[in-house]
Amino acid sequence: MANTSCEDAARELLGYCLRGERWPRALLFRLLEQECSGELFGLVAEGLADRFEPALCDTYAELFSEALAALEPELNADQLLARYRRIRRPRKFSGGAVDSVFVLSRVTLGADVAITSVILDAAKRRFPEAQIFLAGSRKAWGLFEADPRIGHLPIDYPRGGPMRERLAAWHELRRALSSRPRSIAIDPDSRLTQLGLTPVCAEDNYYFFESRAYGGDGDESLGTLTRRWVLETFGEEGRAYIATKPRADGRPIVTVSLGVGENPAKRIGDPFEAELLRAVVARGAFVVIDKGTGGEEAARVDAAVKGIPPQSIQVWEGAFAPFAAQIAASRLYIGYDSAGQHVAAACGVPLVSVFAGFPTPRMFARWRPTGPGRIEVVRVENSEPGEVLERTLRAIDNLG
Repeated sequence: MANTSCEDAARELLGYCLRGERWPRALLFRLLEQECSGELFGLVAEGLADRFEPALCDTYAELFSEALAALEPELNADQLLARYRRIRRPRKFSGGAVDSVFVLSRVTLGADVAITSVILDAAKRRFPEAQIFLAGSRKAWGLFEADPRIGHLPIDYPRGGPMRERLAAWHELRRALSSRPRSIAIDPDSRLTQLGLTPVCAEDNYYFFESRAYGGDGDESLGTLTRRWVLETFGEEGRAYIATKPRADGRPIVTVSLGVGENPAKRIGDPFEAELLRAVVARGAFVVIDKGTGGEEAARVDAAVKGIPPQSIQVWEGAFAPFAAQIAASRLYIGYDSAGQHVAAACGVPLVSVFAGFPTPRMFARWRPTGPGRIEVVRVENSEPGEVLERTLRAIDNLG
């Protein structure tokens, strides 16, 4: 194993999992080393989750129970697995006094809009007298900070860190919940608990939405499935929403995001992005495009806007929540499969989603945007950039 790269080791381990074969422990322990954490989560954990196969939830639970027990002396793999098999079974809230409701962030912003916000909305209805907290990052809470019913329990989760660092979020969350005796925790398959594996409170006070398996072999979206789950569990309907400070400038705009969430497979090759922006501007739109958090995405945005008159485009540099407010006030949103599309869908803004890079049809079905507005999804499978551009422009024109 000493000469095996992290990526090779991760792909080998994922292969064992997908074939339903027992993996060598040495292979797992190699990936628990600090330098391999990105591959363990990005290739193995996400490779299992993104297929939305119920059987792979069992595989994930077995694999990561073993990993967690190897790093945390207080955790036992068999006990984690037994607990997981109990809490994954949906059950109705049976009533009783609840002073605090903690809804765990999904960590990624798109999932917090499409899934977590539905749970927050239902919790507000079901527990009108309780304090409701979003447990997660400041960036995630920024999407709801204008909602007076939603408090913030700051829990940072280092997405790029090794497992030991990621487990610090679990310890912090468990300590915070232990100080609230009449509270419940609602976990929408959060990374804060390693997708439900690490216990944060008593099982009777814990409600787990196993989003990777719920819905079985159907093709419903995660937004639809979340609404069904909260109705079955808490007897209340929920809807996706955001609550950001409103945008001050009232002129009509088209918002665009070229973010791909660190997954380059979601991106359409050059010259798609530059030609898309030029075509949108040529249709008379004023465009506000998000530059993201820097790095590769920012460089792509700089290249795509080059040569476009500044009176026709604004490059947004800053936090995502204020850009989400821009999306909510826009007349049209265009982007890849990312957080922006879920904001637009939740706000009823007409949107065009260019959806590529999905490993299975079910992932496409689960993550497609759903909401009350008009939605055009350009599903991309092995298409040339020119063809994708034509289809995208037709979708834009269909929305008027």
